[in-house]
Amino acid sequence: MNYNNFDEIIRRSLELRKRYHELELQHHGSKWSVEEDALAYLTDAGLIGRNIMSQQQRWPKGGSEEELKHKLGENIWWLIVLAERSGIDISESVESFLNKTERLF
Repeated sequence: MNYNNFDEIIRRSLELRKRYHELELQHHGSKWSVEEDALAYLTDAGLIGRNIMSQQQRWPKGGSEEELKHKLGENIWWLIVLAERSGIDISESVESFLNKTERLF
């Protein structure tokens, strides 16, 4: 699998989110709202912070390198999901951000 193809990463991410929605319907009778997705993302973003602190020996209880890798990937997944659910093209957003920021330098 070529992981350098951002469009394929987006497609797979959105397909995976559909599967989670099916589980939410099965277990809770409704899909998570965009707000619930955002809260889940923020929770995982906080876990990245803890894992980074642990990796840098600045937090006494640590996660593994594998957990950090997983959470980094999961956060990218959440951002793709949140963009899609908000009606925003994540590829365009990243491209616009990079272009604007590169012009500052």
